[in-house]
Amino acid sequence: MTVADPALHAAVDEILPGLVADRRYLHQHPELGFQETKTAAFVAARLRALGCEDVRTGIAKTGVTALIRGSATSAGQTKTVMVRADMDALPIDEENDVDYRSTVPGTMHACGHDAHVTILLGTARMLTERRDRFAGTVKLLFQPGEEGYGGAKAMVDAGVLDDPKVDATFGLHIWQGADVGTVWARPGTAMVGSDGFQVTIQGKGGHGARPQSTIDPVAVGAEIVTAVQTLVSRESDPTLPAVVSICAFNAGEAANVIPDTAVLRGTTRTVARWQREELSQRLQDLIRGIATAMRAEIELTFTFGAPPVVNDPAMTAIVRAAAAEVVGLENAIEGPLQVVSEDYSEFLERVPGCFFFVGSRNQDRGLIWGHHHPRFDVDENALAIGVETMTRTV
Repeated sequence: MTVADPALHAAVDEILPGLVADRRYLHQHPELGFQETKTAAFVAARLRALGCEDVRTGIAKTGVTALIRGSATSAGQTKTVMVRADMDALPIDEENDVDYRSTVPGTMHACGHDAHVTILLGTARMLTERRDRFAGTVKLLFQPGEEGYGGAKAMVDAGVLDDPKVDATFGLHIWQGADVGTVWARPGTAMVGSDGFQVTIQGKGGHGARPQSTIDPVAVGAEIVTAVQTLVSRESDPTLPAVVSICAFNAGEAANVIPDTAVLRGTTRTVARWQREELSQRLQDLIRGIATAMRAEIELTFTFGAPPVVNDPAMTAIVRAAAAEVVGLENAIEGPLQVVSEDYSEFLERVPGCFFFVGSRNQDRGLIWGHHHPRFDVDENALAIGVETMTRTV
């Protein structure tokens, strides 16, 4: 177990200007999922310069891993702790008027992954300088493709939880839903699972004035949009959060022509594996039943995405204790369940760990825009809080 370092806070504070510079460089040069070649090269070069061992690149296309081996003696068997940062940006045009604005048209770090990479590099520096304070191995993992690309699963499939075998894992997210100076770590389910579906309704088109000679896919789609809401309001346990949202409905072009087809696309959010499987089956049964009753044919695809983020209580307690040393006990809190998803859950399904949130909102400075917004930006003091909390956790 790491011995608390009373000088750690001062050491992190000293490197904060460098953390800010790194974050701004990464912010200016965003890359989309599985295209993070320049980001990965930047990360690998920095890890080698820090003296990290076994730096591996090209994992799941653009992922990077490295090891830091502690030199403290231990009477027991040593463990391996994995810490992770995601690297990809989003297909968004930045609207911030800052000197570190994205230089890539249509691409922006609008979710904080630039900060995550920076925090993990800062943590790597703190740990390499303190090898004598822990026994065991730290595996650093820089993941591509978190934003809907399945990057975590691809890294798992590439064997990142082995060689050496990972015993525990920790990850964090800069969070605009919380003020800078706070850290949230919630035991159990911290974020919901996210799945998606698409329905193509095949009807029979015709003149809008002669509906009796058609099979109207718009009418079928409208029934589906209304009916699927009952899966939450009338079939789900009200004590378990769930969401069914149809977010796209595309059909026809003319005002007086009933089209042949309509396409619906939507998402479901659930907090438990059994719940997501049950909801997905009922969703498909209901949609098929409506289509059959209204004489339409459908093509339905349901795609399981990221499972819920479920934190191990003991690992979460470690994070809370570490965060309390950084921001104070009153600011190291559990935090609410987040009804958004994160593919870090793929690691937590296999290894005990904790995914926590570092507040980055500062209303006095106008840093209030949420994740995935073109004006997203963070209070960079959160970088130091993230580095110190993660270092103490490890």
